[in-house]
Amino acid sequence: MSNLERQVDQAFSDLKSVCGGVRNDYFGLLYLEQEHNVPREKAVNQIAFGGNDYGVDGFHFDERRRNLYLFQFKFSESYTLFKDSLLRLIDIGMQRIFVEPNKDDKKNQILLQLRSCLLDNRSLIDQICFRFIFTGDAGEAEKSKVLDKLREDLENKKYLVDQFFGERKVGFVVEFRSSGGRVGMVRNPRIRSNFNISLTDYVIINGPDDQKMYVGFIRLQDLNLMYKNLGPRFFDSNIRYGLGESEAVNRAISNALKQIILDQIEAPCIFAFNHNGVTLFAEKVDSLNDEFQLTAPRLLNGAQTVTTLANFLDKNKDNPRINDGKKAYEGIRVLCKIITNADQKFVTRVTINNNRQNPVEPWNLHANDLIQLELQDKFINDIGIYYERQENAFNQLSSEDLEEYGIKEESKAIQMLKLAQTFLLTDGQISRISEMRRIFEDDKIYEQVFRQKRIRADSRHILLCYKIQFKLKKLANEIAQKGQNKYWFISRARYLLWALLCQGLLNDENLEDYAEDYGQSMSFPVGYTEILTHYATTRVRPLLALLMQDEDYIDKVRAENLSFLRTDKAFEKCMAIAYKKWQWIQKRL
Repeated sequence: MSNLERQVDQAFSDLKSVCGGVRNDYFGLLYLEQEHNVPREKAVNQIAFGGNDYGVDGFHFDERRRNLYLFQFKFSESYTLFKDSLLRLIDIGMQRIFVEPNKDDKKNQILLQLRSCLLDNRSLIDQICFRFIFTGDAGEAEKSKVLDKLREDLENKKYLVDQFFGERKVGFVVEFRSSGGRVGMVRNPRIRSNFNISLTDYVIINGPDDQKMYVGFIRLQDLNLMYKNLGPRFFDSNIRYGLGESEAVNRAISNALKQIILDQIEAPCIFAFNHNGVTLFAEKVDSLNDEFQLTAPRLLNGAQTVTTLANFLDKNKDNPRINDGKKAYEGIRVLCKIITNADQKFVTRVTINNNRQNPVEPWNLHANDLIQLELQDKFINDIGIYYERQENAFNQLSSEDLEEYGIKEESKAIQMLKLAQTFLLTDGQISRISEMRRIFEDDKIYEQVFRQKRIRADSRHILLCYKIQFKLKKLANEIAQKGQNKYWFISRARYLLWALLCQGLLNDENLEDYAEDYGQSMSFPVGYTEILTHYATTRVRPLLALLMQDEDYIDKVRAENLSFLRTDKAFEKCMAIAYKKWQWIQKRL
């Protein structure tokens, strides 16, 4: 037991009858005492014991530095535990702390103490410092795509701090720190992105829970300005990057811009008639005379329009006709919906529904779910392989980008759809493979396939099973060569073959050796091919032969009705035989 653990145990033993809470709450108490020299009698009033803390379970005002520190403590080496705390803080915590402190009667007592501190020291506080304290490596926390997104979402809530302090300019810093003193990369919060736009002929629609939607016509040049300033961050809430002019829709947009700006044979107003429109989310929308100011805008739908426009302007920057068409360009508007005052779940639903009318696959619509961000972090951290949650994202990355992400495998990325199939097959749900659209359209099924437990699975094991797809044709041929007439059906048993090969590997006593040798790269060494060939010909082949002789299927085989090969029951029958022969039990990732 470490010295810190002994201290936490002692504090819990001494104070639990008075303060309550759980053992881990006392980690924060010791941190205030040791790092900020707060006396215990004062510190106990600045720590949350129990729940309902809205993402803040400690605070301290340093009068000398004029900093107000807001803490979230995790007595763990895992930075992933901060995810839920950050979500609570973003969704409602900032609102409760700085705007509506009395809206919840069940809030933790610490929030009353914090509110009192804020009011008493409103004129003295120069900086709000959010510190996420744990016992692990702060540098690793900084690399997390999940935490990076959530930190930016938190930084985008600074307008609530500005609202509380009024005219005073107060700083805002978010940091991840190790209790041992190590600090992750200290960065200034990204400059809050405020953009003034012109929105004409607008109406305002109220949502069921105080959400607001502004519907009007926005200038293309305003969209381009946001993209130029924010770069790829403008697409953080979108489902994919720009797909380039190889797509018919983008070619049509580019041609329309040419006719309006360069050729001037079409009126600028015609663009709005021919365009479906774009959708934005903004943390805040303020009316400023004849304009609106958007705080931290993000594009929910319209990436192809924005990227095609940027490419068109860049390609024609030296064309003298671009200046002649400047007035026409400034006159192009497009229908625009701007959503504000909405939480992440609402925004995600809006994103999905606003992209349904386009030729977008349902799995693309989940690109920005937190579980997908967590999987991206997982594969990068565990095995250095990129997870392509956003369509076409991997092809957009340069070698420098890959190096910065810590990607060691530059040739291929793990793809969302194929990963979902891998999970389904190891779950024995072969029948689901034929309904992949439904998997991503039904929230309950989707959440089962991409359940949180997957984050704790061994990434090497996942990759071993995932890569089998690339050799399925070869492995089927190896089986067929053992008897062309006997195994004539093998091409129809592709997914069953994949599923059983996964179980063979996961039940192998040498699994850890395979994982170390072949589970950390997208390449396919000869040694791994030989292992799969062995399983295909000596294990899966006899299982399939016996399945074809099963009394439930013998008549179907004679009639060449092989639909049963794509059923969960066929998998279960094979696994029952495999248990008797080799003691295989079903292993899930």
